[in-house]
Amino acid sequence: MFSRFERLIAYRYLRSPRQEGFISVIAGFSFLGIALGVATLIIVMSVMNGFREELLTRIIGMRGHIVVHGIQAPIKDYKPMTDLVRQIPGVEAAYSVVERQAIITFKSQARGVSVHGIDQADLKQRSIIATNIKAGSLEDFKEDSLLIGSRLAEQMHLCVGDKLIMLTPEGNVTAFGTVPRQKSFIIKGVFEVGMHDYDKNVVFMPLDTSQSLFKLPDQISHIEIFSKHLELASQLTYVVQKTLGNHVQALDWQHGDNQIFHAVQVERNVMFLILTLIILIASFNIVSSLIMLVKDKTKDIAILRTMGAGRYSMMRIFFLTGATIGVVGTLSGVALGLCFSLNIESIRQFLQGLTGTELFSEEIYFLSQLPAKVDWSEVVTVIVMALFLAFLATLYPAWRAAKLDPVEALRF
Repeated sequence: MFSRFERLIAYRYLRSPRQEGFISVIAGFSFLGIALGVATLIIVMSVMNGFREELLTRIIGMRGHIVVHGIQAPIKDYKPMTDLVRQIPGVEAAYSVVERQAIITFKSQARGVSVHGIDQADLKQRSIIATNIKAGSLEDFKEDSLLIGSRLAEQMHLCVGDKLIMLTPEGNVTAFGTVPRQKSFIIKGVFEVGMHDYDKNVVFMPLDTSQSLFKLPDQISHIEIFSKHLELASQLTYVVQKTLGNHVQALDWQHGDNQIFHAVQVERNVMFLILTLIILIASFNIVSSLIMLVKDKTKDIAILRTMGAGRYSMMRIFFLTGATIGVVGTLSGVALGLCFSLNIESIRQFLQGLTGTELFSEEIYFLSQLPAKVDWSEVVTVIVMALFLAFLATLYPAWRAAKLDPVEALRF
């Protein structure tokens, strides 16, 4: 496509003689702008993808793809109902759960927690819990035992084997009024799922113990259902609702948490548009640097034209000059962006240790680590977009160089 003569002239114009120093500086800033724009775009998109992936995995992993609630009352006769749900095609697992609020006390400390009552066998099947046990074991999860989150254990200085007291609003009626019920529990395990809110506020206890504590004999709060394919959850919800009847309500995960994922998606799209402007501005720098280069090389262009170089040959020379800046800048940005994205948590830890400031608050962002997931299709999209803008920016200066009249240029 490009002759050896055209490549030689183009690469010669990319070098920085002293008299062309200012033009070279502009070209350098163009290269730097494209590289930083591409790198920033890849990093931001990867972090947004990581946030969505982590939130989706952990929130749904804790709550289920579909939740079946009783209508204004707990669900009775839940065992045959849960067995019926498990037989529906597309259902991977279904768990009976009691969920209530309570207060735990330990050595003059008190915390409000969300209590989840679940069978030991079902809890072992919940991989997000079973694979993230940091202390203790699920083998002892029975009778008056508790499984607590790591953040809660840190705040209250709890460890496996400690005994605490739980107070519930379902009180006992006495001559002096209603007295909150209280019961002692022993901590048998500590879990850490990586979401600050759950690690700090959720505790698990055996299902039969929770039913007795919260006065729910043979009743549960809801049934958590996991589908084999997340994208089919909305369709499966209709089948579950039709199978169980109108005395319960089945809702998929999008009804409870969709606003979080929608907000992440909107922010991701907005950031993509904003950061694309960086690449666009860098492309304008290519236009200005090439126009100045054409003006500076007017006599050189005229001499080349008189020696036999055609209009299209001059156009290809300046197109190759600008395209080289765009290609090298894009590839450098991709390399920088991927290196940063794949090591972003290590970089965050290093910067926090260096500056002594918290760069990623777990309380605000829900997660304990800064996530990043590289989507290679998006990386390809960024590369194509950056190259298109860079190539587009070279067309006008190249056209001006080709349009130059050698006679008029040599006259002055």
